[in-house]
Amino acid sequence: MKSTSSFEKQVSKHVPLSRSWLPQPRLLKSVTAIAIASLSSMSQAIDFGPDGMFSLNGFGQATLGLHDNRCTDCQWYGPFATKHMSWNNGSIYAILPNQPIKSVTTVNYQIQPFLGVKFDLGKGYKLSGLLSQRWRDGIVDGGPPSVFDDRGGSKVDVPGFWYDKNISLSHEDYGVLTIGHMLTRSWREADYPFGSNIGLSEAWASSGAGYGMLTSAIRYQSRLLDVSNGDLFLEGTYDVGNTNFTKNKPSFLELHAKYYRGPLVLDVIVQDTKNGAQGAWGHSPFTAQTANPADDAKLTETSQGIAMLMGRYAVNKQLELSAGLRRNRWSGADQILLHAKNPLVPGDFDRYNSMFNVDANGTLLGYAASSYDVAVGARYRMGKWTPSIGFVHLGTASTDNPSERGQGNSALLGVLGLEYDYGNGLKVDFQAGAVHYARLGMSPMSMPGNDSFSSVDSRIAQDGRWFTVQMTYGF
Repeated sequence: MKSTSSFEKQVSKHVPLSRSWLPQPRLLKSVTAIAIASLSSMSQAIDFGPDGMFSLNGFGQATLGLHDNRCTDCQWYGPFATKHMSWNNGSIYAILPNQPIKSVTTVNYQIQPFLGVKFDLGKGYKLSGLLSQRWRDGIVDGGPPSVFDDRGGSKVDVPGFWYDKNISLSHEDYGVLTIGHMLTRSWREADYPFGSNIGLSEAWASSGAGYGMLTSAIRYQSRLLDVSNGDLFLEGTYDVGNTNFTKNKPSFLELHAKYYRGPLVLDVIVQDTKNGAQGAWGHSPFTAQTANPADDAKLTETSQGIAMLMGRYAVNKQLELSAGLRRNRWSGADQILLHAKNPLVPGDFDRYNSMFNVDANGTLLGYAASSYDVAVGARYRMGKWTPSIGFVHLGTASTDNPSERGQGNSALLGVLGLEYDYGNGLKVDFQAGAVHYARLGMSPMSMPGNDSFSSVDSRIAQDGRWFTVQMTYGF
């Protein structure tokens, strides 16, 4: 076996902090134990097998956080109620009464290994494969994050879906063809390096009308093209989703252009999709409107998409500036009862589709909507230290819906960060952040939940703050 260079993968998670600004002793002991365990079990990335055909790398991360204005389990979920269900709004029916709004301490940890394999086929052709999955868990004030766990107790980041499970055929003259499970560029590039460089990877990458994970995709990336004294990659990705849906057939198309010219890096990403589960979680898997093909006959056609521009510019060896702009659009999705609960069956419940932007006080029809989101930031390298600043603004939406579904709200998230690079794959990040909503009520339409990214519910408080200490080890 031989060592290779360490794999760097930063994932920025906003984890809560408390007004005391001091971690509980048991919490501090927990995060220290997690960090030591992760470091002791991870070494440098390795190549192994005949001619180094296999490779193993990845990252492990532990985050200690303090957060204020947290209301644990204040949301009335019904069974599995979501943000856009007609009764989920700012009223008493959506918020449990007399729940405490408090400061909390948290620990989050996650790990993601990558297993790769490669074959040299000769005549310039290479065949490769990649398998990766992410596991995570968390603690809030020494207990589980919520009594409601939509992962059913699983530690897999998104249960039922792989981050990567694909094969690729490449040639330096003809480009790269990849088939299988993979991440979209709208999530992957926005998460890392763009979002993580400014300390807001989750708020930027996991918001908006894009999708993040694909299961039946085919992707073609061009060879390196020389354009205007720079290097250009062009790429197209298509996914048919769940082919058992024949009336509302899913389709996913993403076009990506990446351009390098000296200190400038530009990404242009366009997504156009039909009949995926309507929503505003940019990390969401694309398959179909529901998980059950028997629902197909009851559903109506939906669509959503994004157009996104992201740029990074290295002013000099120390200073890097970042800016991003995204337009979101949704067709809206009618609220449809797919299964009425049987009162004679214990535990049975009403089941609905992934409705979006419905007229909650009238027709329950979904209305089209569009919005714009912006991200800006900078970081400055000073030897092993790198301070940074970042902002994400999730804007108001344009829609004809007579009901308020968050279109009149906006959110501004800002962070100050400081990273220390110990070397050998280990980094420590300190982050102080805040969120401000323009108004009390449902969160902006491009936010997947009313308390996403900061755990501050927009129906309960307009402002919140957090502080985190994060250790990341790339191997």
